[in-house]
Amino acid sequence: MLELLEKKSIKIADNVAKVCADFNKQINLILKKYYPEIKEMDDKLIIKSNLKFYYDLIDKLTDFIRNVENFQKIDEKYFHSLIDFIEDKENLISGKYKNICRQELTAFYDEKSRENLEKIIAEKFEKRSRQFFTFGSLEEEIKKIARTAGATQFSITSVDNLPDTQIFESAQSLIRFGVPSENKAKLKEIGEEIKRYLESKGYKVKLLEDSVITDLKLLPDEA
Repeated sequence: MLELLEKKSIKIADNVAKVCADFNKQINLILKKYYPEIKEMDDKLIIKSNLKFYYDLIDKLTDFIRNVENFQKIDEKYFHSLIDFIEDKENLISGKYKNICRQELTAFYDEKSRENLEKIIAEKFEKRSRQFFTFGSLEEEIKKIARTAGATQFSITSVDNLPDTQIFESAQSLIRFGVPSENKAKLKEIGEEIKRYLESKGYKVKLLEDSVITDLKLLPDEA
């Protein structure tokens, strides 16, 4: 990644997107296959600290890709900030991220904190206040991207009721969006923004006129 960024060229955007997708797949593998098996708190702390660094790195690189697409020009200082962040990896992991993760793990394993958290979650479900309660960062990020691009309507459902001709084998979720007056150009723009984001995360995407189908399993909206 450093070799790419040191070129200080917007032409590296596609390569950066591929690296982001690879990072994301590796993180998902660690979380699903390896992290649940780890019992020692110190080992969990090391892994979480490293993952938090890479989460932030992916976010920064995703912003870089989006800025390239939107402006077709990047200030050299922007490249330097990304390079500095990567070169400071070990200090960030052993300092900033380790402290944050230690607090998170302590809170998670502290019985009273767990009880308080479970009480808050139970109250949120009882009130069914989805507007103020974030169920998943990906759902919220996709919704934010759609609204920023101009969507006035947005919903997430499963692909269960779609005809086979519209979906692909691994399809999981349908993301619908709408705009006033059915502006087709605006619908396409919104779809492209969501598509870019999901593909940068390593997910498969099919773009329809007013919706996006993806193999990412998202939490569906309430009926």
